[in-house]
Amino acid sequence: MTLARRTSWSLVMSASATTSVCARAPRARPRGDSSAGAMSVTGVSTMPPPQEQPSDTGIGNPTTDCHVGPVLPALPYCHSPPVVERCFSRPTLIGARMAGPVGLPVIDTMIGFPHEGFDQYDFIRRQTKDRESKENFEFPVEYMFKDVPKDLPTDDPVSLLLAQMDRFGIEKAVVGVSDPSADKALKLFGDRFVPSGAVSDPNDVMGSVAAIRREYEQYGIRATSVFPSGTFPQVPIDDPKMYPIYATCVELGIPIFVCAGVPGPRIPFKPQEVSRIDIVMFDFPDLVFVTRHGCEPWEDLAVKLMLKWPNLYYSTSAFAPKYYPKAIIDYANSRGADKVLYAGYFPMGLSLERIFRDLPNVPFKDEVWPKFLYGNAARILGLEN
Repeated sequence: MTLARRTSWSLVMSASATTSVCARAPRARPRGDSSAGAMSVTGVSTMPPPQEQPSDTGIGNPTTDCHVGPVLPALPYCHSPPVVERCFSRPTLIGARMAGPVGLPVIDTMIGFPHEGFDQYDFIRRQTKDRESKENFEFPVEYMFKDVPKDLPTDDPVSLLLAQMDRFGIEKAVVGVSDPSADKALKLFGDRFVPSGAVSDPNDVMGSVAAIRREYEQYGIRATSVFPSGTFPQVPIDDPKMYPIYATCVELGIPIFVCAGVPGPRIPFKPQEVSRIDIVMFDFPDLVFVTRHGCEPWEDLAVKLMLKWPNLYYSTSAFAPKYYPKAIIDYANSRGADKVLYAGYFPMGLSLERIFRDLPNVPFKDEVWPKFLYGNAARILGLEN
């Protein structure tokens, strides 16, 4: 039975669970330690599925928007891994929070902190040539994303993101260490946030290599990333300038997340042609390479390459679940259960309400879900026990 046919939801509430969750103090996570601490939960009752409520901010109200029916009393707020009912038959609500769509914890490999304004996209605007992108779009892909979360509170970005993570059962989030909020998040909530780097300008080859090493030593980054079409001048996936970067990732034992396929912003796609990945995997067989942003329109080629190269993976970033490519779903349900991992796009382009509302309708097999939501990311990021 697929999740699309499942309509029952449960509410997990108990005084003991509430007390035990909120009594947990943040703890530092040593490198390589991903234990979250199991808790018992009792008192399961059936509730209707949640319905998305109107929200001007894109984050909703965590105490009322998760379900219909009586409004739950607000729990004392805390930043701790969500309590999860280990259930494969239906999603669960924990207090006022929704766990993963099959009752499993989630690692989000693409999520960010809210920012005031849209200056963070200036690096894309300077490359675009059309007037609409330069003058009208706040978000460079507004022609595709119609409900971009805007006007989010920015006085405490870390608390806002943690509240969203708790609400939707996101146990860990991969965040960029270059973000101004990352220091606070990693120091105070190291068990919730996973540090990642970003290669901003691979044209500066030695500078990029030095930055990866510095972030590894300072933050213990578990991965790095690059947006080939977004670099300026553009640096293709298989460009020789990328090779020292790939070699550094192999040496440090960290994966690299790489945007592949036609980019959303109105800039050339050639640097991100999926066919370019083949020679990279040939030259770096030990490199763990994770694609981002869909690989369209070459999803079938991406599947062929994942079958060919054992260290090539696919993440679902920037795609609402209803638009996950069929080729990727079919691959995950057959030979690729260990190769496809969840990534969202909050707050850049998608609300978590929309993502987690649509997720239960993705026709993954039961055995795929725990790997997709958590296991595959935990393995390649070194977060397994």
